[in-house]
Amino acid sequence: MNGWNLDTVGSVGPNAVTIVEGSSFFISAANGDLDLELAHGVFYQDTRIVSRWNLLVNNHVVEGLMAVNPEPYRAVFTGRAPQPDGAADRPMVIERDRQVGDGIRETLTLRNYSTSPAPCTIKLAVEADFADLFEVKAGRKTRQLRPSHRPEGDRLIISGRHNGRLLGVTVRAPGADVNRHGVMFKVTVPAKSSWTATIVVTPSSDGNEPAGKFSASTAQHESVPALRHRIWVAAAPQFSMDNSALERTLRQSQQDLGSLRIQDPAHPDRTVIAAGAPWFMALFGRDSLLTSLMALPVDPTIALGTLQTLAEHQGQTINKLTEEQPGRILHEVRLGSGAALSLGGGNTYYGTADATPLFVKLLGEVSSWGLEPRAVQELLPNADRALDWITGYGDPDGDGFVEYERASRHGLLNQGWKDSYDGISFADGTLAEPPIAVCEVQGYVYSAYLARALLALDSGDSSLARHWGDRAAVLKEAFNRRFWMPQRGYFAVALDKDKIPVDACASNMGHCLWSGIVDDDKAPLVAQRLMEPDMFSGWGVRTLASTMGAYNPVSYHNGSVWPHDNALIAAGLMRYGFIEESQRVAMAIFDAAEAFGGRLPELFCGFPREPDRAPVAYPSSCSPQAWASATPIHLLRILLRFDPSAPTGRLWLSPAFPDGFGYLKKDQVPLAGSRLTIEVSGNAAHVTGLPPSIELHLGTQDPRADLIRVHQDPGRKAG
Repeated sequence: MNGWNLDTVGSVGPNAVTIVEGSSFFISAANGDLDLELAHGVFYQDTRIVSRWNLLVNNHVVEGLMAVNPEPYRAVFTGRAPQPDGAADRPMVIERDRQVGDGIRETLTLRNYSTSPAPCTIKLAVEADFADLFEVKAGRKTRQLRPSHRPEGDRLIISGRHNGRLLGVTVRAPGADVNRHGVMFKVTVPAKSSWTATIVVTPSSDGNEPAGKFSASTAQHESVPALRHRIWVAAAPQFSMDNSALERTLRQSQQDLGSLRIQDPAHPDRTVIAAGAPWFMALFGRDSLLTSLMALPVDPTIALGTLQTLAEHQGQTINKLTEEQPGRILHEVRLGSGAALSLGGGNTYYGTADATPLFVKLLGEVSSWGLEPRAVQELLPNADRALDWITGYGDPDGDGFVEYERASRHGLLNQGWKDSYDGISFADGTLAEPPIAVCEVQGYVYSAYLARALLALDSGDSSLARHWGDRAAVLKEAFNRRFWMPQRGYFAVALDKDKIPVDACASNMGHCLWSGIVDDDKAPLVAQRLMEPDMFSGWGVRTLASTMGAYNPVSYHNGSVWPHDNALIAAGLMRYGFIEESQRVAMAIFDAAEAFGGRLPELFCGFPREPDRAPVAYPSSCSPQAWASATPIHLLRILLRFDPSAPTGRLWLSPAFPDGFGYLKKDQVPLAGSRLTIEVSGNAAHVTGLPPSIELHLGTQDPRADLIRVHQDPGRKAG
């Protein structure tokens, strides 16, 4: 996802608690404090606005007992204070109810379970270093800002200048004594009673505070994050299932997607998905495109907002440092941020090979979902510029395949989804040398060609439809000829600089099934290879087979298991009719989600599944993370075999639930401006709420239907 060397990422330590709302997040220890030796803090617009937030009760650190996340933006910490006499029983319980958004709101509650009044001194040490997110993430600070501290009544104002801006935070603590180090309350908590105080932190830039700032006087459930969350939950699909674990996972996925929504300050009406907490609360081209595609059954407007935002930032010129090229879709952008990316030095970096074809593919999916045809038409010029990049800059040697090679030493060495430096290797572990054409990107390009052909067909332009349909057919033939390794029975993960097939057995070929670029006669061998024990761990398909030279189950891309990777593999297996294999992959990921408490992490280790042994967490894995959060939603769509085509007036539905999946009712499913209710018992399905323009087909569409429609039925709209 990110291309960073994770060995340099600042550690957040075990049992860290992360809460997130939009691009803001708060990472702390399990007792609610910040550990100065770890990458903890409160981050707002890529700046750490709080670097110390440590609570003392009677000069003792609070012992953490429990931390829970009732909502993604909120955490509740329960702890107790040591007795001055060292007694084991401690009658003073402390609760810290915390929200994050445009700042912080934290309510402290002390409960005295003793039969005697309890005099207490409560101190909260507060500091702000205004460190750049990238400095914290890398575990080092490259500058020393010396903020000023100004107590004013019950407020503490901390400020400092950076890059010509006056950055500040204001700590408001009604009823407290305030000094330059933080706030203090001196109270006596009556016997069998409690005491409460609320502290609010508000960031500012050049004296301007955000409109959505917290207020101590506003009820907690009326805060901006709380209201935003309730609106999201109310509008999202509702589930009723026999399988309570699956239902919990799906609800958690929808909640987490809601918490990862961010907005472009220039277009507050558009919503996109940040890649993941804690370090990637920004728009990533590949991640946001795939996530919004997988999240279509929850909220298709996210996909449209993603396309519109990426179109605004589409490459216009040639810049070797940022790797911008005309028509190229970006890799990463920090919306509204003054922070500069480590890659390229600006706030936008373009070094990715797959975001550009995925942009065109997603536009086709949005059209199929029946979302705002006018908005789709307005994005067609951007799609055409993206296709110009694919056939031009993306294919510099003209062999028909999109390949990548970084333009400067500052760029990413690998620019597919496995973008770590060692992400593409031969079977013996030797690293492939660029220019590199990875197999899944060719599949994405194939999907992009078909998507553009269908968009042209739906506009009545049969000539343009046939042009892109022909391009897709030519690419498919060349791909199956050049990437297929008959002696191994699977596709090369890539072609290297000498056009030699990179022969490692990797999960990337599952994405090729998803795109439909694989010839029918080769698909059974690919499906079989993906499900062999060195690939399928029992918890999912590994990124790299355990028999390969570079295999390491605790690596980022060389033997780990990624939920989104498996979602695309499961979709590809189902597309080619490998129902049982698709079900096995889907249920393995659902089982992993249950083992992780209902929330899938970005990735986990690739150790084989054993009885009574949970999947092993990967250090530094993002959680919540966008495409991991969207994975359960997409897996359910795969098992439902839910395939809409609004332009042709059809919806295909043919559930293929595995044994034990049970009853499902799903309300408020968005499609073509309507809200559907889908009810499945066994594999019998019933749908209500379909718009008049859509006809239900209880069956499956021919996986070759798109190409057949372009070449055999140009210009005619069915339905």
